[in-house]
Amino acid sequence: MALRENPFGELKVPLAWTAGVALVVAMVVALVLLMSDRRETFQTEAYGASRKVGDAIAAPVTGVLATPGEWIGSGVEGVRGYFFAVSENRRLKEELRQAREWQVAALALRDTNDRYKALLGLKTDPPIPMVAARTVSEARGPFSNTRLANSGKEKGIRPGNPVMSENGLVGRVIGVTDGASRILLLTDIASRTPVMIDRTNARAILAGDGGPNPRLEYLRGQDPVKQGDRIVTSGDGGVLPRGLPVGVAVKGLDGRWRAVLASDAAPVDFVQVMLFQDFSQLTAAAAAELNRMPVPPPASPPPIVGVTSATPAAPAQTAPAAARPAASAPAASRPATPRPATPRPAAAAPPRPATATPPAPAPQPQSPPPSEVPF
Repeated sequence: MALRENPFGELKVPLAWTAGVALVVAMVVALVLLMSDRRETFQTEAYGASRKVGDAIAAPVTGVLATPGEWIGSGVEGVRGYFFAVSENRRLKEELRQAREWQVAALALRDTNDRYKALLGLKTDPPIPMVAARTVSEARGPFSNTRLANSGKEKGIRPGNPVMSENGLVGRVIGVTDGASRILLLTDIASRTPVMIDRTNARAILAGDGGPNPRLEYLRGQDPVKQGDRIVTSGDGGVLPRGLPVGVAVKGLDGRWRAVLASDAAPVDFVQVMLFQDFSQLTAAAAAELNRMPVPPPASPPPIVGVTSATPAAPAQTAPAAARPAASAPAASRPATPRPATPRPAAAAPPRPATATPPAPAPQPQSPPPSEVPF
């Protein structure tokens, strides 16, 4: 039986067709996943459903995988601390001495500040609740700098909440699901944070560019920043609370002002998520307190003089005026005792001027009646 040469030659066309179809299907699936995972704002609806499912699955897995690395890191730190214990002890003693001096000054300033607030009647912001979480993985690249934390919706975390380490601001939450939340770091290319220079109150925008030191953009004013100035959040726009530590200002090799982040002073393992949305929640407690205040009763209208009221007279529960002691009775209720009038001396009448009295008229003789004839 003669064998056919190249028996798989007829399969070239079907394999090429199958490869083409698979490539088209893969491109369509990738495009659908890309469109479903687009992020435009920090709202929950803009966080892709596919990323939510991926984070929910990856959180426990990465947590288990990260545990051996944490154990190894703890062991290395223990060995290093054993060999450098003497120098570390000296450094800590010096820091403790300086901290005690600052503590005395800080307590005096706090007492003075409290007195000023009491005199001016200033209202401070209520404390913001926080939720502790552990970062279980980190995704770094030229276009993405994020972390995955093991706390999510069940603890009240929402997109936009600021995330703090023990040293300073780390970033903001951009996505939340059950048991996991994704944190956008300050170094991410999509991160924009309103900040200010603590010394001059000059406003700026901290813009991430993928590098370790984000840029300070839109600085205004005459000499607004100097080397080593402290940078904190400004609170503009209500996105973040005011006064959160961010870092210090340095001038880069390119001539731009940048920030050395305070959160990079130590590895970020445990973080605190501040349950802060906007300034409306700061006034919610005050509004609730106002709603609980008792409302004063309406004042009764004044009685109208000259109009008899239709309200029946109150029952005689008190003693009448006649039964009261004479000391408490009003003076108008008892008759006035007549007193003898004291004669006053008559005042002398002023002299009147003498007036001429006219003389009385002389009597005239009466004429006899016409019927009589005189003799």
